[in-house]
Amino acid sequence: MEMDERKVKILQAIINDYISTAEPVGSRTIAKKYDLGISSATIRNEMADLEEMGYLEQLHTSSGRKPSDKGYRLYVDKLMQVEMLTEEEKYRIKNYILDAALYEVDKMLKQATCLLSELTNLTCLLSAPSVNKGCIKSLQLINVDSNNILVVVITDSGIIKNTVIRVLKSPNQDMLQKISNLLNDRLKNLTIEEINLEVMSKLKEDLNGYEDLFNALIPALYDALNSGNSSEVYMEGTTNIFNYPEYNDIDKAKEFLSLLNNKTYVKTLLNTENRFSIRIGEENFVPEARDCSVISAIYSLGDRPLGSIGLIGPTRIPYSKIISIMANVMGELNNSLKQLDEE
Repeated sequence: MEMDERKVKILQAIINDYISTAEPVGSRTIAKKYDLGISSATIRNEMADLEEMGYLEQLHTSSGRKPSDKGYRLYVDKLMQVEMLTEEEKYRIKNYILDAALYEVDKMLKQATCLLSELTNLTCLLSAPSVNKGCIKSLQLINVDSNNILVVVITDSGIIKNTVIRVLKSPNQDMLQKISNLLNDRLKNLTIEEINLEVMSKLKEDLNGYEDLFNALIPALYDALNSGNSSEVYMEGTTNIFNYPEYNDIDKAKEFLSLLNNKTYVKTLLNTENRFSIRIGEENFVPEARDCSVISAIYSLGDRPLGSIGLIGPTRIPYSKIISIMANVMGELNNSLKQLDEE
């Protein structure tokens, strides 16, 4: 059976109608609402063919039909027109991300997550950048009082970690500055794996006379580089799903919320090889997400991928608008991260 132009138009009309109403679509509705110039009986026959081809599903014998995963896939790949954003929406995205916490990466990412959730009315998921894959960009020691020193570590992912270490007697600020410079010379651009025994024994020699500082500093450094573990997942708009009538069913809603509570599942859903990916229903790696679509994208610092952001909702999401918003937000985010990397 071939997919001719008439079937394509009918499928497009059914998908558009179902996305906006969440109600199974009958041939009479299509004949009335969409001026396709064909009778309700012809539409009914074509719908039966589309169901046989796997593009439509019928829930009950008497009801209309709804798109299948295969139907949505064809729609996203071939039939959909990506909706342009208004100038106002573009301006809002640009400014929201630029204002995001003065270029602190983790705050910028959280702001982007909030913005995506707000603009799309979906749940937004973010896998936080893994600090232990990053390296030290700079390190600063600051005097707090005679026994406490603040250690500020900035990684190349733009993540800032502050730790207070306790010493017998804190050196004065000039001496601390010299030690900071020395630490930067020794540790800059090293990952946690590269801060090995050889590096540490050289550091110990450099800090001769400041053994207490050295002994307190090394665990603080490891702690700072390890604490941003890649298992961290942020979420925004978890209750947005209740705006979709298909989740008025309490069991479906519970299933969705328990999916979001499972960090392993969420990380699997966000696992994307491509810069931009759209997975529909059964295409998701997690059986619990078989009724969901996940649109995810990678955010990078220069050429280095840091993590991914995803939007999750029912398969009946307004793809053309959502894809446009996601592409725009990710473009602005990656651009801001690139500028930050160049600074």
